[in-house]
Order: sequence, then C-alpha cells, then structure tokens
Amino acid sequence: MSEPLDSDLATIVDAFAATGVPDWHTLTVESARELEDDVFAPDRETAVRYTRDVEIDGPHGPVPIRAVRPAVSGELPTVVFYHGGLWALGSLDSVEDICREIAVRTPAVVVAVDYRLAPEHPFPAGLDDCIAAYAWARDNADAFGGDRTRVSVAGTSAGANLATGVARFCRDGDIPTPDRQTLLYPMVDDDRTRESYTENESGPLLSRDAIEHFWEAYLRSPVDRANPYVAPLRGDQSGLPTTTVVTAGHDPLRDEGVAYAETLETAGVETDHHHYPSMCHGFLSLTDGVAVADEAMDAVADRIVD
Repeated sequence: MSEPLDSDLATIVDAFAATGVPDWHTLTVESARELEDDVFAPDRETAVRYTRDVEIDGPHGPVPIRAVRPAVSGELPTVVFYHGGLWALGSLDSVEDICREIAVRTPAVVVAVDYRLAPEHPFPAGLDDCIAAYAWARDNADAFGGDRTRVSVAGTSAGANLATGVARFCRDGDIPTPDRQTLLYPMVDDDRTRESYTENESGPLLSRDAIEHFWEAYLRSPVDRANPYVAPLRGDQSGLPTTTVVTAGHDPLRDEGVAYAETLETAGVETDHHHYPSMCHGFLSLTDGVAVADEAMDAVADRIVD
C-alpha cells in the first residue's frame, strides 16, 4: 500500500523532526494546542476576497465559525469544513490555509467550524457543534455569497470523522443531507490491529501512541466505541451522500480509510477513493512544498462539490 516517502515530503518531515518537537500526547493538552497552532501557523499566501468570523448559536453555547470567500463573482457552492487535531487540538487559525486553498481551487465558500474540543468536551459535544454549524449554513450561507441549496461537508482526520458524523445525523433525521462528503485521511474506527498501525507506528507526523491517547480523551466511556457516530466504519453506510476519501501510504489511519471507502461503495454510495502511497498524514497542508500534495489538492477541489 505504500512506497518510499516522497522526496519533497521527506525533506519537510526531516526538518520537522530536527526541531525536536515532542509527540502531541506527551504534552499537556494546553501545550499541545499551542504547538499545533505554531506548527501550522498561517502563511496566508493564498489570496481570497475576505474572511469573516462570526458566532452562531449551538446546543452548548456559541460556536465560532470562519467563512472564507474567494475572489469570484456570483453565488458559489458552500463547503462546511471541520479541522483535524484528534478531537482535542486545532483552531480556525491552524486550518485557515487549507480552507483558502479549497475556496480558491473549487471555487466555493468555505465555512470552518471551531467546534468544542476534548477532553473538556468529550463526545458528542463537538459533533453537536458541527451539526449546528452545518444546519446554520443550510439557512444562512447566502450571507457570504454561498448557495444554500448546494452545501457539502469536508474534514481532515478527526474532522473527517465529524464530517461523516454530520452526514449520518442528517440522513437519520430531518436536516437535508449534505450534497457530498469529502474525507481526508479520516479517523473512522478504533481498531488498531490493522497493518498500517504497525507499519507507521511512529509516523511521520502522526503516531499510534498519539491516536490511542486522544481516542481515550474523546470518549465518555468504553460504551462509545460501539457508537457509529464515533466509529462510523461500524455503522450502516446506506443513504450517505456521494463521498471522496483520500488516504496516504505512510499514515497509521491508512487502512481504516481504505476500508471505509470500500464499505461505502459496497453499501451503494458513489465513492471516489484517492490513495497516495508516498504521502503521510496531513500532506494536503503541504501543497506549497510538495508537488504530489499540490496535485492531490486539485483533485480534491475538483470533486468537493457537485
């Protein structure tokens, strides 16, 4: 499933390792959050028309969101985007660059969601915020020039878990189902016996130990492990929207992402699976220095909306 790490990517990975940054799970959650924001400090090199920060009402209080509007005229499709960070890390600042890339390349209005984080707010608080933000976009995307009738969801890693959780909730309830779901190196199961967890135990950029640590922080109790809103690979996939899944060969999450794409397709869900054997977790945030990542981002943007 993997091949040697791409040379452009290896240069970045080696430079990151040389800084001596400790693994996320060895830090306090406050320090890990600061480190996450520092590592993914925004460059803001991708020009857009504007960004707007607002708060919406959520079931647990206000939910901050950031709308990214590209410099394109007319009404655009809307993508509600959920950042990664193992349900415990990440912010609107750390994810803005990838949202700008998606907004410009698609083009679309991208609405990033600053959902509540574990361990202070375990499941389902973050998912509740994500659902509320999606429902809000369905009613209010035109405030940013977005089309309220064309709304998709997308996310990276734990954010992809939340994105498909939103789609599942809508399918099961009375909120219109997203037009598409785009799941970038998704976390969809806590079964760590898969081969990719052994091959990529120490990363790069994401380790097995960190995944195990933050799974425990996200759950209220072991009972949650059987909940398809926590581990969507275990649930019924029928009726979910058209899906794009992106996986990377050097990612501990590789095999569960592959399995999710296969399970969706078996359930009759139209599914595009893009696998990049020489890439690692998080590679789509490295489009400026990794040619394969840049090409992959174009492929994602081409299919992120209908």
